Amino acid sequence: MDLKSGYPWWAVRNGLIQAFPPLEQDLQCDVLVVGGGITGALIADELSAHGHDVALIEQRDIGWGSTAASTALLQYEIDTHLLELASQYGQDAAALAYQACAEAIPALGEVARGLKDVDFKQMDSLYLASRRRDVPRLMAEGEARRGIGLDARWLDRDALQERFSVDAGGALLTRQAARVDPYCFTYGLLRRLQRRGGVVHDRTVLHTLTPTARGVTARTESGMQIRARHVVLAMGYANQQWLDPRVARNRSSYAFITDPINADELGWLQRTMVWESARPYLYLRATGDRRLLVGGLDDAIDIPARRDGRVDSKARKLMKQLLQWFPHLQPTPAFSWAGTFAETADGLPFFGPHAQWGPRVQFAMAYGGNGITYSMIGAGLLRAGIERRRHPLQELFGFARLG
Repeated sequence: MDLKSGYPWWAVRNGLIQAFPPLEQDLQCDVLVVGGGITGALIADELSAHGHDVALIEQRDIGWGSTAASTALLQYEIDTHLLELASQYGQDAAALAYQACAEAIPALGEVARGLKDVDFKQMDSLYLASRRRDVPRLMAEGEARRGIGLDARWLDRDALQERFSVDAGGALLTRQAARVDPYCFTYGLLRRLQRRGGVVHDRTVLHTLTPTARGVTARTESGMQIRARHVVLAMGYANQQWLDPRVARNRSSYAFITDPINADELGWLQRTMVWESARPYLYLRATGDRRLLVGGLDDAIDIPARRDGRVDSKARKLMKQLLQWFPHLQPTPAFSWAGTFAETADGLPFFGPHAQWGPRVQFAMAYGGNGITYSMIGAGLLRAGIERRRHPLQELFGFARLG
């Protein structure tokens, strides 16, 4: 599937960083990870760091799927509010999910430590009440988050205007957010995997899987055979092709990035990402070279040609919304793009085995607006499953919650 349109910034900025050799001989490993995006890279890194012999294959070039189109806002907020999640699964489960996402932000920072040019930086996050009717809901949400120990301070209209010069009914301000270059991050992780003795093969397409009680045999389209004790399918939205039940729906999101902006003009936006309560919402963050990355206006388009045709008009609408919030800016748009993403009905991911394939085939479906955060959590969750340990989120983040 064609996962992106236009000129995704990370691919433009970094180009094809490195080509890995396609698999041309049979292989044996402890864990085979299928998928060379940020999710597969984080999982492979977690497993190899704890002594597992890992091989990773990718059907395209590494990072060239949805990772290249990601806007990489790292937040603890789940698309489904804490209060809503609590009403679906109970207060304890909802709190566990949100707290795990908050802990994943510094964990990603630790994983990024020592990797070059990944632009990981902790940031603040400002969640604006776009409409007057959203104010009570966001105030209640902030109170609920503080009640489980999360950082979420409410700023009323006056405080928001005084501190940020933003005209809205109020906002939640948190300090548990970060940014990263997901494309360089992926390559950095896989280079580290190689240094640990793992292998990486791109342009290698999975054709069949044959699980048994003792392991899994994978065959590629070119006829190579890979024997593994476990297989992790981390192919992003292509994972859905390996499951009979439909567990998510594909959508499209749009983005553009500006030329570098003067530091004085950018001001507090250099260290604070912004998003809003309207749906679909606008979101933005700065990059390390003082560009603004602006995204949103998600829609239900799942046909690449139709998505391609909307990139320019969506970018213009995003610019208009940006200037409504920040009229002092004079940004020059540089590149615009769109990408396909998937979302689940409850905003939660799926990690773990499915009854259709048995216990040795693990799925990594980090679907939703905070997919990289989910992937960090999922890496630990899948390792626990492979090592036959219980993980506190295995039921909530697994297929068992579907009933």
